[in-house]
Amino acid sequence: MTTVIECKNIRKIYTEGPQDVEVLKGVSLQIEAGEQVAIVGSSGSGKTTLLNMLGGLDLPSSGQVLVAGKNLATVNETVRGQLRNKYLGFVYQFHHLLNEFTAAENVAMPLLIAGLATAEVEERSQSMLARVGLAERASHKPAELSGGERQRVAIARALVTEPACVLLDEPTGNLDRGTALEIQALMADLNEKLNISFVIVTHDEAFAGSLGRKLELRGGVLHG
Repeated sequence: MTTVIECKNIRKIYTEGPQDVEVLKGVSLQIEAGEQVAIVGSSGSGKTTLLNMLGGLDLPSSGQVLVAGKNLATVNETVRGQLRNKYLGFVYQFHHLLNEFTAAENVAMPLLIAGLATAEVEERSQSMLARVGLAERASHKPAELSGGERQRVAIARALVTEPACVLLDEPTGNLDRGTALEIQALMADLNEKLNISFVIVTHDEAFAGSLGRKLELRGGVLHG
């Protein structure tokens, strides 16, 4: 199997006044192509911190995070950004869509950043919206969409660059149960059809249990 993200013995220490707080205590993890991995843990256990490390949004105090075999700590911010754009997608509890742009324009943003031609950008953004069931909502702005639809747009935006792995932080935490189940089913379908890995931080034990691998972050250590 192909390893898309690997972290080796990562530690993260935050300084709060005179004290050092060690949030991650030597976490090692490999994410293989096509895997669905859940990370659970109590509030404040460091789940989001770990996800940010995997995505290169923050760097570990020690240890290594490798994306496509490249150590995120030893490349400059420009290269880190290029690796994120090419290999990773991100989805959060709150969709973080740009309110002044349509669904199609929001989905197109990563492709525009990557410098693709306009015609290809339009075709791929429309195609990905169709995949998540929103072809007819492409011209609507976020305020005109339901919560579930906005999260579908966020997932389409994360997937449109065809990343190796999508990192999701409580993607269904802000949705009602019925809509959350729809989003979970959508993600399972996309994982099967596109062979994209998903790493999902969630409080939803049923959701976590439905995925291929469930890990618990406890006391700064990953158990699984």
